[in-house]
Amino acid sequence: MKDSYRLISNNKKARHEYFIEESYECGIELVGTEVKSIKQGKVSIKEAYCQIENGQVYIYGMHVSPYENGNIFNGDPLRVRKLLLHKKEIRKLYSKLRDKGYTMVPTKVYEKRGLIKLEVGLAKGKHLYDKRQTLKERDDKRRIERALRR
Repeated sequence: MKDSYRLISNNKKARHEYFIEESYECGIELVGTEVKSIKQGKVSIKEAYCQIENGQVYIYGMHVSPYENGNIFNGDPLRVRKLLLHKKEIRKLYSKLRDKGYTMVPTKVYEKRGLIKLEVGLAKGKHLYDKRQTLKERDDKRRIERALRR
């Protein structure tokens, strides 16, 4: 049985800017009312990126809006959050990130069995001509689909 999930936020910019080579599912260390706010869809990962520091993975630039019905325990919307990955996965990512041109970008935030999960992609940057090629392929695919529908 395939696990079902509910997509909360998607990072389309990451797929446009990078070639996503591998994806990892990880948890996020959240505090206070952040879970309620994220489940309402008030999260943005457009400008976010991930780094490994001292054997731990952290996400920077992930914006979680404060929960409106919250109290003084609402945290800073742009605080650095720790990502929960297995040590083996962190070591594998660290060795890949040392290679030139690789980075870690968050691709989507979703809810799976009541838990908030983040998909992180191991990515390599695209050049301008790669982006143009991707856009051209997408347009060609749309034209073919329209022609088939007629």
